[in-house]
Amino acid sequence: MELTLDEAVNYALQHNRTLKSNDIDLEIKERAAKYSWNVFLPTVQASHTFSRATEISPTLAAAGKSYNTEEDHWSFVSGLSASLNLSLSYIWKIRSAKADFEAGKITREQEQKKTLLSIKKLFYGLLLQQENIKIQKTTLENKRQRMVQAQTNYRNGTIPELSLLQTQVDYQNARPDVESAEQTLTQNLDSFVFLLGLPVGTKIELKGSIEPKYIEADADSLIEQYGTNDLSIRSMQSNIDIMKMNLKALNLASWTPALSINYGWQPAYIGADGAFHFWGDIGKDEKWYDSGTLSVTLAFNITNALPWSANRQQAKDLKANIDKLNLSMDTLRENQKVEVKKAVDTLKLAKSQIDAMSRNVTLAQRAYDSTYRQYRNGAKELLDLRDAETSLNQARLGLLNQKYQYISALMDLENTLNTNLSETEE
Repeated sequence: MELTLDEAVNYALQHNRTLKSNDIDLEIKERAAKYSWNVFLPTVQASHTFSRATEISPTLAAAGKSYNTEEDHWSFVSGLSASLNLSLSYIWKIRSAKADFEAGKITREQEQKKTLLSIKKLFYGLLLQQENIKIQKTTLENKRQRMVQAQTNYRNGTIPELSLLQTQVDYQNARPDVESAEQTLTQNLDSFVFLLGLPVGTKIELKGSIEPKYIEADADSLIEQYGTNDLSIRSMQSNIDIMKMNLKALNLASWTPALSINYGWQPAYIGADGAFHFWGDIGKDEKWYDSGTLSVTLAFNITNALPWSANRQQAKDLKANIDKLNLSMDTLRENQKVEVKKAVDTLKLAKSQIDAMSRNVTLAQRAYDSTYRQYRNGAKELLDLRDAETSLNQARLGLLNQKYQYISALMDLENTLNTNLSETEE
C-alpha cells in the first residue's frame, strides 16, 4: 500500500496500540469524574434471615413453654438498613476527580503528539534512506556502465587489463553496500508498519519528498506568544491543582465534623402459625414486630486533628510534594527556553547550510559531468572520476540531511510550543 505523511498520521490515530491504550485510560478517568457525586449515595442493604434455635431459651423455659414441632424452632426476620455519611471534604474530592479527568485529557494529548512526532520523524527518515539508496543505485549503475565500457575498450585494445580490473573491482565493491542499505530500509519499514498499527508484514511504499516549509523564528517572541501552550507545563500545573484540592479535602476531613445518618428497619414475624407461614400474614401488623431505629450522629475525629497523627503527616507530605512540583515547574519553564532557543538555532543553521549546499550540488554536478566527458575521451583517470562522483554524492546527501534536520527541528519546536508554526507563518 502507498502512504503519504497525512495518511500515515490518520491511520495511526485510529490504529496505534499506544493511543488506544491511552483512550482506555482517559475513559476510566472520565467515568470517575462523571459519577464522582456517588459519594452522596446512601449505603442501602436488605436482608432476610431464617434462624433455627437448637434448644428453648431459659426465658421461655421458665415460662413453661417448650418446642412442640420443628417449626417452633424457627424464626423469620427481615432487615432494611440505610446509612449516609456526609463530609465537607467530599466537595473537594469531587472537584479533584473532575480535575483529574481534565489532566487526563492533557496527558492523552501529550502521548498522542509524542507518538505522531515519532511517526513523522520516522517517515522523513525513511524518505532520507530511500533517497540515499537511489543515489547509491545511480552510482552503482554508473560503475556498471563504466565496467561494460572498459570491457569493450579492453577487447578493442585501447586500455590495459589493469584498467578493466579496476572497474570490475569498483563495481563489485559497491554492490554489498547497496544490498545492505536496502535490507536496513526494509527492516525500518517493518518497524514503521508496527508503529502505525498495520498488520506485521504489510508492504508499504512511502510517497513524499524532503522539502521543508521555511519560517522566520525568534526564540524570545515564540516563548512569549506560545510558551503557555506547552503541554508539559499544562500537565504539571494540573497535577499541582489536583494536589491542592486533595490537601483541602484532607484538611476539611481533619478540622470539620462528619454527619452520619443511619436508619434500620427490622420486622420479625411472631405469628402463632410458625415462622414458615410468615408470607401468609404479610400486612397484618399484630403478627409482626418492628425494631427499626433512626440515628443521626455528628462526629469529630480528634485523632486526625493531632499534629503527629497519620492524617496530618499525610497533609505535610502533600504540601512537600506541591513544593517539589513547583520546583519542577520552574525547571520545565527554563528547559522550555533552552529547547526553543536550541531549535531556533538549528533552524537558522540548517537554512544557511541548505542554501550553501544547494549551490554546492550544482557545482559538484557540473564538475562530475565535465570529469566524465574527459574520462570518456581519455583525458582523465578513473580515480579522478571516482573523486568527482564521490563529491557529487556527498553534496546531494549533505543537502538532504540538512533538509531533514530543518524539518526535524521545526517539528520539535512545534511540539514544544504545541502549535503549528508552518501554518501560522502562511
